[in-house]
Amino acid sequence: MTTIFHKTGAAGFCITALCVALLATGCDSLREKPATPAAPATSSQPSSSTPPAAPPPTQAYDKAVLSAATALFKNAKLPAEGMPAQAKYAVVIDPLIDGMTGTQSVATQAMGLRLANMMREQYPQFDVKAFSAANVARSPLVLIGTFTGVNAERKTAGPREAYRICLALADLRSGKLVSKGLAFALPDGVDPTPLAFFRDAPAWSEDPATEGYIKTCQGTKAGDPINPLYLDRIIAASLVAEAIAAYDAGRYQEALELYGNALATPAGNQFRVHNGIYLAHWKLGHRQQAAAAFGKIVDYGLEHRRLAVKFLFRPGSTAFVNDPKLSGPYPVWLKTIAQRTSGAGSCLEVTGHTSPTGPEPLNERLSLLRAEFVKARLEGAAPKLAKRMIANGVGSRQTMVGNGRDDASDALDRRVEFKVIGC
Repeated sequence: MTTIFHKTGAAGFCITALCVALLATGCDSLREKPATPAAPATSSQPSSSTPPAAPPPTQAYDKAVLSAATALFKNAKLPAEGMPAQAKYAVVIDPLIDGMTGTQSVATQAMGLRLANMMREQYPQFDVKAFSAANVARSPLVLIGTFTGVNAERKTAGPREAYRICLALADLRSGKLVSKGLAFALPDGVDPTPLAFFRDAPAWSEDPATEGYIKTCQGTKAGDPINPLYLDRIIAASLVAEAIAAYDAGRYQEALELYGNALATPAGNQFRVHNGIYLAHWKLGHRQQAAAAFGKIVDYGLEHRRLAVKFLFRPGSTAFVNDPKLSGPYPVWLKTIAQRTSGAGSCLEVTGHTSPTGPEPLNERLSLLRAEFVKARLEGAAPKLAKRMIANGVGSRQTMVGNGRDDASDALDRRVEFKVIGC
């Protein structure tokens, strides 16, 4: 199911989604905290005069990657206990992701390959292994990383003007981080195009596995514990990574089997697993199984109180695109959402969002119209929902990606939040 994006002068453009929430906190400084009042200085306990460390400068992309990676590898406090002389440390790389959406892109994939090559060529103490369940079971070091768009104040809001690269090296034996790397990169030379699985995924929702990954990397320092949400799900994560790779390569039957294996693990109930099962069935032509899998997607979203489902609209319009290859499954999606929501007795707030292109008053109007359109379709499929939904539009004030590209990379900026609320 390939998604096509059409550019237009109005804000809403082609994709909307029923959704959602922000996935993560920022790296080191994303979430602002209230200042703690300083203790008054006394003669017996003078105040410290050491100024805080200056944040890293924004660099060209290639230089920023090198800077973050060098800090990560050179400063690693590797465990020595039980290691024979001249022994190498096994390292697996859990694919790097966007720090807000959890998406893997051309940029994050290329960065992961570059990190692997650096270890092989410049750091002989590391032995890079495949990120597989068998290798993870041996408790190696795990390299993770987030790549997140930030504005001029280095916050994840408004127009993004740079990328924050956050790397972490975790020791599964001790359950702690052994090194961190941080850098800021200019956007030139960055390709944020999502990989096939994330481009094709029909829906998005908060996922504890992804949240644990992000929290382990962001806002942490060497010596901190690995976030338990990530640590408890890492075996399943390795199976998911293999499944995503199989899907991206067009091996849909293999991907389906791997997603099924991941789901069967104790921590396999992950949103990306349900997305993957749906996508693999759809690609294989299993329409009935795909419909059932989409029901699981909706159930997961309702349980976590937020869901995003991607729809392709005509430019500047509330009508879906007239292309069966793209909009063909939409009636099934809408019917499933309506039925599952109605059956759960839930009440909904539906809020439209757009990308920042175009005048903001037009953005707000179009986002509201699309939210109302989706709301009306749900009411048509489940009349009981008519008195249990409200619609709203906020334009581009709450972007999740914010790069202004109006393509697959910022599809979640053109969404409709579909949120379970109290009745």
